[in-house]
Amino acid sequence: MDPDEVVRRRLHAQRLRGPGVNAPEDAVRHLLAVQAQEFPYARWSLAQRTGSLGAASEAPSHRVAAEAAVATAAEVEEAVSDGRILRTHILRPTWHFVHREDLRWLTALSAPRLHQGNAGMYRQAGIDAAADRSGQVLAEAVRGGSHLTREQLAARLQDEGFAATGFGLAYLIMHAEISGILTSGSPVRSRGGALKQTYALFDERVPAGPAMPPTRAEALSELVRRYFTSRGPATVKDCADWSGLTMADVRLGLQQSMAAAPETLATSVIDGVEHYFDAGTEGGADGGNATPAAGPRIDLIQCYDEYVMGYSATRHYLGGSAPAFPVDGDPMHVVLLDGRMAGCWRHTMFSGRCELDIRLSAAADPVLDAAVQDAVDRYGAFLGIPAARVGSGVKLEGHI
Repeated sequence: MDPDEVVRRRLHAQRLRGPGVNAPEDAVRHLLAVQAQEFPYARWSLAQRTGSLGAASEAPSHRVAAEAAVATAAEVEEAVSDGRILRTHILRPTWHFVHREDLRWLTALSAPRLHQGNAGMYRQAGIDAAADRSGQVLAEAVRGGSHLTREQLAARLQDEGFAATGFGLAYLIMHAEISGILTSGSPVRSRGGALKQTYALFDERVPAGPAMPPTRAEALSELVRRYFTSRGPATVKDCADWSGLTMADVRLGLQQSMAAAPETLATSVIDGVEHYFDAGTEGGADGGNATPAAGPRIDLIQCYDEYVMGYSATRHYLGGSAPAFPVDGDPMHVVLLDGRMAGCWRHTMFSGRCELDIRLSAAADPVLDAAVQDAVDRYGAFLGIPAARVGSGVKLEGHI
């Protein structure tokens, strides 16, 4: 399998090409977990995988791009608000979107390793001995549908004698999330208009699991199957680093999954390493030999998009280094040109409009400019407000 086919297959598996899913929660369900620490950009990661946005095999006209049947920012926010999508600390751990029907078993699988990994910070924050009591305080604070902000939770903890400031507060709340006590509630608007995270009782937002919860081996099998079918071709190490599990756990999950449904995953040895991918996902319209599109395709993705963060050992197929720390004020989000890194971008929101600073590593030309404008139009359709490119968009020497 050559690098171009790896890129094509990943774009299709991730739903950045081919038919999109129906709704934002379906995108989360497909990917299992979607990194989401930058909420305004993480919304776009979900919308990009819905409707007709990723379906076009050719660069669409500006009019078609603007009218693409893609989920809007408001629809993503609604799914988070009503709990179809939950935003919590899971996996490595960091903020992730997770479908409500997946969070209970995923938490049970991840919690022991997450607590072990956080043990040093728990000790440093002095919460080891207090975690059980703080968990009880937090549970009572949000019981009965009372969704509270971080500041409100801090006040409740302080009333009960906890310092609850700084990283100590952060780890008290994270401990409760990992322990299945708290999860995300309905966000509230700040005075500036931004959405603000709230917390709710886990058992009031997450459906009850089956009478017989999945065994650890069954949960590993489910995680591994979902990872490789949504991100393959990828390696055992890619999956281990993404999930926070050990490579031995991933291999066990692969063994279980391939024994139960051997037709689900296919394999290919690339550079001497086994790669796994969805046996039913093609690398293009005709199985990896797709007719080239009529023009280039530009995608604006967040730097923590699963197309980036879904890989570690094989992230080099991206063609650049991401996520990157901003240098000299450069944006940190990623511009893709036909699936490979080609620059950086960011948005700036104003009342009723959005400005996009898009900087390319390739010299501009009319065809590429048109592809960039299509991407701008798609982003404006997602936001539901006019979007315009600003700045010079000059070539960034050595940026990637």
